[in-house]
Amino acid sequence: MHSSPSHPPSGLALRVRGLRKSFLGVEVLKGLDFEVRPGEIFVIMGPSGSGKTVLLKHLIGLTRPDQGEVLVNDRPVDSPEVMEKFRMAMVFQSGALLNSLTVGENVGLYLAEHRLKTPAEIALIVADKLEVVGLKGSEEKMPSELSGGMKKRAAIARALVIEPQLILYDEPTSELDPLSSVVIAEEIFALNQRIGVTSIVVSHDRDLAFGVADRIAFINQGRILAIGTPAEVRAHPDPLLQEFLNASFKPDQAKE
Repeated sequence: MHSSPSHPPSGLALRVRGLRKSFLGVEVLKGLDFEVRPGEIFVIMGPSGSGKTVLLKHLIGLTRPDQGEVLVNDRPVDSPEVMEKFRMAMVFQSGALLNSLTVGENVGLYLAEHRLKTPAEIALIVADKLEVVGLKGSEEKMPSELSGGMKKRAAIARALVIEPQLILYDEPTSELDPLSSVVIAEEIFALNQRIGVTSIVVSHDRDLAFGVADRIAFINQGRILAIGTPAEVRAHPDPLLQEFLNASFKPDQAKE
C-alpha cells in the first residue's frame, strides 16, 4: 500500500538509544535502540504488556528514562529547543475530544487557547483540516454525535492544526469496526503522502501495521525482537513473532 512521498519529506527524524525504564524494580524497557527516518511511517507493534505505551510516553517526552535517550533531529526530546522549534502532535487512543465543546471548538482549541489566530482565521483553518479528514461541515456537531471512527478523524484534524512535522498515534484503530479501521489507515497513509510528515504508530493491529508501514518494530517484554520492512518482519524466524502474526481462532481445534 505504501510508497515514499513524491516530495522531500518535511518530517522530523527520531532516534532512540539505549532506552531503559523500570517501575518498582521491574524493568519495562530493556535497552531499546532504533531510528525513525524523516517522512517515514514507522509502526511499533507487539502484544499487550510489551512496553509499547511506556515507550510512547518516552517518545513524546512525558516520561524520563532511567538510562538512554530519545533524540528529535539529534536534540533531546524534552529540551526547550525541541519544544520551541519543532511541531509534534499526538493522536490519543480515545480521541480525547472534550465533550463540552463542539467538534470545531475541539479542533481549533490550541489556536484559540494560545491566541495564535483571530476567530475568523481559526474558523478557516478548522474547516480546512476537517475537510482533509473527511468531516467537512461538522464544526457544530458535538462529540457525542460522532461515531468512533469520526472521533478519531476529528482528533487527527486537531493534530493537523499545528502543521506537525511528527505525529504519534496511540492505537488509532482500537475499538473500531473493520471499515472504520480502514478509513483511519487511509488517513494516516494520505497525510504522509500529502505533507511528508513523520508518523509513528503504536498498535497491535496487524492489518494496519502491514498496510501502512514503511518499517515495523516488533517489541515484546521491553525488547525489540525484529525491525525492518513489512516483508522483512513477516519473514523473521522468531517463534513468538510468528505466533503473534499468525494467531487465529480455529473452532475445529477448540472442539477436539
